[in-house]
Amino acid sequence: MVPTKVEKTKKSWSELNKTKKEEKKKWKENNMLKKMDKQKLVETLEAETEEAAKVEEIIKKEEIKPVSTLSIAVAGSILENAQSPELRTYLAGQIARAACIFQVDEIVVFDDFSDEANAKKSTLQDNQGIKTARICCTQLGRILQYLECPQYLRKCFFPIHKDLKFSGILNPLNAPHHLSVHDEFMFREGVVTNKPVKAGKGSLVNVGLYKDCQVDKLLTTGIRCTVKLLPQETEAKKLQGVVVSPDTPRNETGTYWGYSVRIANSLSQVFSQCTYKNGYDLTIGTSDKGTSVDDFECPSYEHALIMFGGLQGLEAALENDISLNAEDPKLLFDVYLNTLPEQGSKTIRTEEAILVSLAGLRPKLNPQVGPKSFFE
Repeated sequence: MVPTKVEKTKKSWSELNKTKKEEKKKWKENNMLKKMDKQKLVETLEAETEEAAKVEEIIKKEEIKPVSTLSIAVAGSILENAQSPELRTYLAGQIARAACIFQVDEIVVFDDFSDEANAKKSTLQDNQGIKTARICCTQLGRILQYLECPQYLRKCFFPIHKDLKFSGILNPLNAPHHLSVHDEFMFREGVVTNKPVKAGKGSLVNVGLYKDCQVDKLLTTGIRCTVKLLPQETEAKKLQGVVVSPDTPRNETGTYWGYSVRIANSLSQVFSQCTYKNGYDLTIGTSDKGTSVDDFECPSYEHALIMFGGLQGLEAALENDISLNAEDPKLLFDVYLNTLPEQGSKTIRTEEAILVSLAGLRPKLNPQVGPKSFFE
């Protein structure tokens, strides 16, 4: 049998035109639906953005007040009474430990024998720049700075130095900002690296983790900075963060974030070179000639200072400061306290006095703004 051919029916022009119109109509409907979906998405995003902006505005209105600070001033001459270089180092470590335990924000090392013109001197960079002072003051300041610095940053900021020769015997501070690579916290201390970054992309900072952190600001290579880490993507090659003030972790979370070190070449410079805008509004001198701490009622303060003398007390520091005319050291302070009345020993060493005084004053201190509680 011969196969029959199937003839295709040809559509008329009107039928083709009708089909095309139907297809065009469907295409327009689909296109309209897509546009509506896009519009809804845009409206949703705009609403979320507006809501986020409102939240941000509320946060800005609720300004975080800076936490009131506690400073101590210590005579650098106490190191000269140590009987060996190892004991000098260990003594400085005791002061650093005491400051960390009682959450001291600033340690001022002052020269209580400032009139000695022939004394050997050296230099140290503190939070106000490079200072020249007697060797005992700079060594105490350097060891205090060394212990405060997180371990992963010490090689960057502390080259080999004779003042740190016996730093291996020092007890670590174990301060909250001394974070290991496994510790998780929103703030970290870091050092700015010299790794290249695209223009306008800030800087790369080593914050003691496996990845460097890219921050929002272009900073000088080699400086120390405090970084607030942002929410991270797990597969990202770099961490993201913003540079903040060293006071921000303490103000926002209540977490103690270490102390700063300042060198003063005389007793008067402890007050005159204060880094706080309005100075110290509460100054406390310590001496066995002061009034008993048991009767002390602490006024409210923003920046408090507690001062400890050397072997010869604050009286010797006042006598050796030619810029001060007062004859009695208690005239220099708001309060002049004996923090351990009826002591059993004839003398109390400065490192002992710091611990005793801070422990005795701790329940009496009355800061205007205290740090946030961990349990709030």
